[in-house]
Amino acid sequence: MNDTHTGAAQVRAVLRAPFTARAWREAAYCLAGLPVALVGFVLVLVLLALGAAFTVSLVGAVLGLLLVVTATGLARAFAVAHRGLAARLLGERLPGPPQLRPAGRAFARLRDAAGWRSVAYVLVKLPVAAVEYYALSWWVTGLLNLSAPLRWATFGQRPHPGGEGMATVTPIPVGGGAPHSTSFAGTFVAAAIGAATLLAAPWLTRGIVAVDRWLVRALLGPGELAQRVRNLEETRALAVDDSAALLRRLERDLHDGAQVRLVALAMSLDMARERLGAEGEPVADPERLRRLIETAHTNATEALTELRDLARGLHPPVLDDGLPDALATLAARSTVPVELAVEVPERPTPAIETIAYFCAAELLTNVIKHSGAGRAVLRVTQEDGLLRLRMTDDGHGGAALGAGSGLAGLAQRARTVDGILDISSPEGGPTAVTISLPLHA
Repeated sequence: MNDTHTGAAQVRAVLRAPFTARAWREAAYCLAGLPVALVGFVLVLVLLALGAAFTVSLVGAVLGLLLVVTATGLARAFAVAHRGLAARLLGERLPGPPQLRPAGRAFARLRDAAGWRSVAYVLVKLPVAAVEYYALSWWVTGLLNLSAPLRWATFGQRPHPGGEGMATVTPIPVGGGAPHSTSFAGTFVAAAIGAATLLAAPWLTRGIVAVDRWLVRALLGPGELAQRVRNLEETRALAVDDSAALLRRLERDLHDGAQVRLVALAMSLDMARERLGAEGEPVADPERLRRLIETAHTNATEALTELRDLARGLHPPVLDDGLPDALATLAARSTVPVELAVEVPERPTPAIETIAYFCAAELLTNVIKHSGAGRAVLRVTQEDGLLRLRMTDDGHGGAALGAGSGLAGLAQRARTVDGILDISSPEGGPTAVTISLPLHA
């Protein structure tokens, strides 16, 4: 039954492909990319060729190097245009490489890695764009052949004297073997060929554009080192913000909670001391004194409880015995039944254990509050030097970053130690959230 539904869904996807917004955006990307690719290829290649020629000669070496530098700068400009097209039409939004420093060090720009990657993309883009234009020919010929009956009926097409009739256009070189329509009924053969071509066109376009997407990511992004620096800057900012928020929360909790209790305790003890009277004198109101002491005791107990809760928020005591025992305690307290499996041969560092514990607690809270699940499964394993937490549930699904489920905060918490959060939560469920953390912070 599932195979039948899957097959029907695949057939519907094929039939709908030419009419989807994605297909038209990819076709528009192919159409708009070739002019930019052609101009960029010619200009950059000419500048590089002239620069190389002048550099070889001793007289024009300086001019040649300047031309090469100009070529890399021009390639950067075309890279901006290509990134813009990819962002608007493909949704491929990439941060650009770091900006070059102001002019004055022209020869230092010869070491501009981002500029040379842009040169590589500009030179490779032209043949890729030519293949993308070939993919567009499938759209054109498909529509042309599909309209064969209409053209015959409208313009009164008749067979040529030689008997060849109306030719069927095909994007595949077949020489003289393409069928010809010598009658109105025969045009429906051309229309069928056009329909098949039109159904295949979006998938051919998508495959070629996928190659272009890969080139854009590989050559027009900020580069591995620059991206690493940017990620470190972002995670450092997140860690600083998280620490500041934690300090503000501790200050607020201490001010509104434990501090108030301690002030009340001091006041109760002051009033009790006054009730005692002078040394050696009998107590005037023993019952009142007893109530004051009981109030002081209550305030002291509550202040101690609140301080313990604050300390538990910084470092849960259950982690002292290791992550497996801490997660077992967490699962035992859950109102949703949790199946727990923990295989951690090597104990992570305390910082990673703390992050993993709080991530598991937040994931379990999400299951209880938002999923409507009847049960959950938490598996913690070590794979490829990483600690992986995977929480699955049988709820209604639909979980996503930024949907008010706290997952964005989890992603930020994981990123502070180069961790990764992955979500799979289709509508109707099930939901699976995987967090991968290094073993050592």
